[in-house]
This record gives sequence, C-alpha cells and structure tokens, in this order.
Amino acid sequence: MGTLYIVRHGQASFGAEDYDQLSDLGGRQSQRLGEYFASRNIAFETVITGSLRRHAQTWEGIAAGGNYRAQPLVWPGLNEYDSEAVIKSIHPFPLEKPDSPEMYRSHFRLLRDGLTQWMNGVVSPSGMPSYPDFVHGVTSALDHVRAHCSGNVLIVSSGGPISTIMGHLLGTTPETTVELNLRIRNSSVTELAFNPKRHMLVTYNTLPHLDDPQYASWVTYA
Repeated sequence: MGTLYIVRHGQASFGAEDYDQLSDLGGRQSQRLGEYFASRNIAFETVITGSLRRHAQTWEGIAAGGNYRAQPLVWPGLNEYDSEAVIKSIHPFPLEKPDSPEMYRSHFRLLRDGLTQWMNGVVSPSGMPSYPDFVHGVTSALDHVRAHCSGNVLIVSSGGPISTIMGHLLGTTPETTVELNLRIRNSSVTELAFNPKRHMLVTYNTLPHLDDPQYASWVTYA
C-alpha cells in the first residue's frame, strides 16, 4: 500500500502574456507546501510532474521548502488542456483579455461550455487530443504508479488532469468533472491510497499548509 499526493501547481499568471509561469504568490504557495510536508516527515520515493513550466516551478518550490532532492520523472500526459483552444472551438471570435469580474465570469462560462462539449465529443479543439486520448495520458500516470511505485509518491499537475483523475475514479459525468475542475485551488493536495490493483480517494482539493489565518489571502484558483 502506498500514498499518492497529487498537487495542483501554484498560482500561475492568468491574464498575462505567458500564463505558464508561477506568480510570486504561486512560488510562496509551493514553498509553503514543501515546508508543510517536511513538518509532517513526509518524504517522497517518487516525484512525477507534467512537462509545463509551472509544474517544474511548483516542484522547485516544494523541494526548496522541504529540502527535497528527488529528480522528477516528467510525464507529458499530466499536462493541462489548452483552454484557449477549448474556448475558440465554441467561440471563434477573438476575446479581450479579462480585466474585470464580469469578463472573468464570461471567460469561465465559455470554458465550462467548451470543456463539456469537448468531453462529450461534440467539438475537437485545434491542436488538442480527443478527450479519451487526454484521459489515457492522465490515467497512464496512475497505471505507472500502481505498477512501479511504493511508499509516498508526489504528482504535480494541473486542474484539468486532477479533475480527470477524480472523474475516472468516481465515474462522474463530464459536467461534474468540469465543476470539480473549476473549483480546484492552487497548490491544493489530493490524496489517494494505492495498491497494485487500484487507487482509492482519501481527500480532494485540500490546503492543509494554508489553514492558518495568516495565509487566508494566499488561497487562489487560477
């Protein structure tokens, strides 16, 4: 029996020219998580990350906070879907960068609709795999963990793959999986128990490292 800790990356740069990098707060969230893990004497026999920059930077922050030295296995199947491509599949006209609450709400309404249609096979966003292929890329990492790992394992990924794992384990509808996706918080921890045959959900989307009131302003979603 082992324990798999699945971490969503720290806050990235939503609305910036390059989303795929942690903000200053995202770096602090990641380092604080590493400090939390170390304070609980949690060490990792295996570390697996997607290949995106924000995944690598999140692991670097965790490693710095917890004084970890593991060399991560990079697993591209844990990468996020292309949200711009998803939105363009249902709204082909250019969108302004969101800079107001209403524009942010509009962005996420379109994303929710596009994701649901992609997952149901209605649209095929440009440059993206089919949803079954996306699921396979994500669940292949779980298969690897069950077949080759033991003890404590850490995965650093994104909201889409993490909610896909939840949908896969719990058999949720695409609509429910999308809702899980849009509510997952930066640097959150999802914990699974595993053995060679299966994974079992223990917790989802928790922030134990930010429980103290002094970190209330560190809770973010993008």
